[in-house]
Amino acid sequence: MPTVFDLIVRNGTVVNQNGIGKADIGVTDGTITALGDLATKDAGKTIDATGLTVLPGVIDSQVHFREPGMEHKEDLASGARAAVLGGVTSVFEMPNTRPTTTDAGALDDKIKRATGRMACDFAFWFGATADNTGDLADAERLPGSAGIKMFMGSSTGDLLVDETEHVRRVLQNGRRRVAVHSEDESRLKERANLRVEGDPSSHPVWRDPRAAYLCTERLIRLAREADRRVHVLHISTADELPLLAAHKDLITAEATPHHLTLDSRDYDTLGTLVQMNPPVRDLTHQAGLWNAVASGIIDVLGSDHAPHTLEEKAATYPASPSGMTGVQTLVPIMLDHVNAGRLSLERLVDLTSHGPNRIFGIARKGRIAPGYDADLTIVDMKEHRVIENGWIASTAGWTPYDGKAVTGWPRGTIIRGMRVMWEDELIGEPRGAPVRFTEGWTDPISSRIGL
Repeated sequence: MPTVFDLIVRNGTVVNQNGIGKADIGVTDGTITALGDLATKDAGKTIDATGLTVLPGVIDSQVHFREPGMEHKEDLASGARAAVLGGVTSVFEMPNTRPTTTDAGALDDKIKRATGRMACDFAFWFGATADNTGDLADAERLPGSAGIKMFMGSSTGDLLVDETEHVRRVLQNGRRRVAVHSEDESRLKERANLRVEGDPSSHPVWRDPRAAYLCTERLIRLAREADRRVHVLHISTADELPLLAAHKDLITAEATPHHLTLDSRDYDTLGTLVQMNPPVRDLTHQAGLWNAVASGIIDVLGSDHAPHTLEEKAATYPASPSGMTGVQTLVPIMLDHVNAGRLSLERLVDLTSHGPNRIFGIARKGRIAPGYDADLTIVDMKEHRVIENGWIASTAGWTPYDGKAVTGWPRGTIIRGMRVMWEDELIGEPRGAPVRFTEGWTDPISSRIGL
C-alpha cells in the first residue's frame, strides 16, 4: 500500500462486491490502490464524502449521441456533459449516425471526434449490415469498439438486418457478445396501418408485444445455432422474459429506466415525448420487467438516450421521431426507485456497474477494488430534488421527467481519479478516453504484467 496517495475519498459509504459499509478509497495514477481505513494516510487531494454513498462508476451501455450528422439534436461533447452531470462515468455510443459506424474509418473518426471533447470515457458500437458481415470479426476488436450492434427491427437511421440469412452471417462472424434491437420487421410492416394519425398511444398497438416476442424467439434460435452470445436491448414486454430465462447461457438482457418508470397512461400527458422504440407499454408489462429485475433475468440497465429536438417531437404522430433523453436522468430516476423499495442499492450497482463489466468484458471498470480504474459515482441518497428541463445538458434540452420529484441525487463524478463533476458543476477540461475490453484490441492485464 502506498504511504501517500494522489487522492483519498474519505468517510463515504461504499457499495461494492463486499456489500455496503464505511471505507476510504485511495487512488494512485488513476487506479484504486487501497480500500479501508486510510485515516493515517496522506494524499495530494482529498474528497470528504461524509454522509454520501460511493458507487462504482455508472456505465451506460446504450446511448445515441447523434454525431456525426445530427448534431442539432446532440453531439459527443454535449452528450458526455449530460452523462457526467448525471453521475455516469462511461458510455457505449450507438452506430446509427450519419454516416453509420459500419467501417473502420467511421469508428476511427468517432474516436478522434471524442478525444479532447468528451468528459466521460467512451466506446462505440460497430453497426452490422447485410454487406459487412465479413468484416465484423475484425471490427469488434478495433480500438474503441464496444462490439457489434444489430438492428433486427427498423428504428432511427438506416441500419437494418432482418433477413434470417443475414442475421445468421452476423452471428457467425466474431466472438464477442452482439447487442440486438429485437422487433420483428415483417410484423411492423404488416401492422403499420394500425398507427392512428395524431395519436401516439397507438404506437404500442403498432409495435405490439408479439413483434418483440417473435424477433427475440428467432434471435435465440439463430444464436443457439451459431453458439454466439447475444445481448437483447431495451426489453419492453413480459412475454419475452421466459424466453430469456431459458437461455441465460447465451442470452443477456437490458432494461431501461423509462420502461420501468413510464407507462401507457403517460401518452395522455406527454404525447410524443414518451414515444420510443420499442414502445412504453402498459402496467402489466412494466410489472413483468420489475419481476425480471428482482429475479436476475435482467442483467444491465441502459438509458437508450436518444434525443430529438422539441420541434421534431412536435410533429404529428406517426411523423414524429421515436426517442428521448435519458443518460442524465438514469441515476436519479433509479435512486428514487431504490428509495421507494423497488430494488436494493446493491442490485442497482450490479445493473449499472458490475453487470456491464461482467457481460461485456470491460477491463478495469465496474468495481471499487484495488487494480480498477478510480471511476466513482458519488450520490446523496437523501437529497430531494425536482428534475427540470433547465438541468438537462443535452442539446435537445428536455426530459420526459420534467417536474418529477425524486429522492437520491448524483453529487459527484470521478473518472480515473479525476473529479469531473461536483454538485451540478462540471470541473476541468474533457479528458475522456476509450474503454478497454478483455476481448478487444489489447489485453490490458497482460500488457501490465509484460506478457
